[in-house]
Amino acid sequence: MTLIKSISGIRGTIGGKVDQGLTPVDAVKFAAAYGTWLINKGNAKKVIIGRDARISGPMIQSIVSATLTGLGIDVVDLGLSTTPTVEMAVPAENAGGGIILTASHNPKQWNALKLLNEKGEFISGGDGNDILEIASKDDYVFAEVDKLGKITEQDYLDYHIDKILEIPFVDVEAIKARNFKLVIDCVNSVGGIAIPALLKRLGVEQVEEMYCEPTGLFPHNPEPLPEHLTEISSQITRTNADLGIVVDPDVDRLAMVCEDGSMFGEEYTLVAVADYILKHKKGNTVSNLSSTRALRDVTRNHGAEYNASAVGEVNVVTMMKETNAVIGGEGNGGIIYPGLHYGRDALVGIALFLSHMAKEKKVASSLRASYPSYFMYKGKIQLVDGIDVDQILAEIQEKYKNEEINTVDGVKIEFENEWVHLRKSNTEPIIRIYAEGQSETIAQNVGNKLTDDIKSLVKELV
Repeated sequence: MTLIKSISGIRGTIGGKVDQGLTPVDAVKFAAAYGTWLINKGNAKKVIIGRDARISGPMIQSIVSATLTGLGIDVVDLGLSTTPTVEMAVPAENAGGGIILTASHNPKQWNALKLLNEKGEFISGGDGNDILEIASKDDYVFAEVDKLGKITEQDYLDYHIDKILEIPFVDVEAIKARNFKLVIDCVNSVGGIAIPALLKRLGVEQVEEMYCEPTGLFPHNPEPLPEHLTEISSQITRTNADLGIVVDPDVDRLAMVCEDGSMFGEEYTLVAVADYILKHKKGNTVSNLSSTRALRDVTRNHGAEYNASAVGEVNVVTMMKETNAVIGGEGNGGIIYPGLHYGRDALVGIALFLSHMAKEKKVASSLRASYPSYFMYKGKIQLVDGIDVDQILAEIQEKYKNEEINTVDGVKIEFENEWVHLRKSNTEPIIRIYAEGQSETIAQNVGNKLTDDIKSLVKELV
């Protein structure tokens, strides 16, 4: 069994021994630490809780809610809810924070407690460390009987969709006029509730639903990668649909499939939406260091500035605020539109993407072809114990010192037409290698070259 404690929450596989899997005891411990942290900050008025459709969701949610009310904190229970919907509900309810019970794209045996601050944004690294410290000491004081918190139930999906439709760049009339025929795959989770509701409000009448029953029984690996999307690809071509829409279990990642069954590409979801926003609103963009260079190219074509943050949503959001970015996100299909809220949101991504596609009057494959074409390579190297990963990265940096180097998060080397990004794992001796080039062969060659460089250094250090 697996239990991973990090600065942003706790995730693990359900069952097993305490502190070795995500057991009821672990759920109580971490929820109590989070609630105590809110009390210490004076932000313990109420907490918003929502969950994806995982089988373990009701069990974990009841434990977490009871723990918070046991601390004297009121809970607003959204039940089955997308991650971005919970994020929006926190400030709307003037709550002290929120907890999303989801393991995102992980398989059904996983679940997690993802923690939000009073803005509905993921907590910072410092705040996460404070919560871990409280949990390590079991430093909580529960409320007496007359001061127990209360649980109320609410549904914020309509509120979320209302706010999306208020965005001036969401063009419902243009979407209606295109009369799109769509196929959607929601992996039997909360997207099966949220996406049809959104599309109906957008005026899309032809929608074929695949796996939209929120049973938590994922019909395939829930990460929206090309190798997991063969079924929807076939269905699109079989039914002559205009587009396929795929989301992960908590609806913060968005992937599109073109009318010919080809992948639009998770990396290019953000590129297309950013292009659309920049056509209507001048401003900067942000993605993380491991995302495609195409966003930089599109941003510069619009006369704006692109910046890359360290990997992780909280890092992207921080840089977006620092640079006044009008759009940003991550290459895993995560769209962050600050005009709505600072969080990855597949719902707003769908509304903006369909508006863009409708107004461009192009089929999806033609829209994809209009952007710079890059190819990604992703690999990793397992290192033997005792190897100093920082030393290896420093040696690589020295070897390529004549190239453009970024050391915000590991080492990223920018060559003229390709790049490679090396990052160390925080939990084990692994170096992750991401490369991108203008062809699959180039990306592979760059990735292999850096892999060989690292392996040569490892031999010298062993």
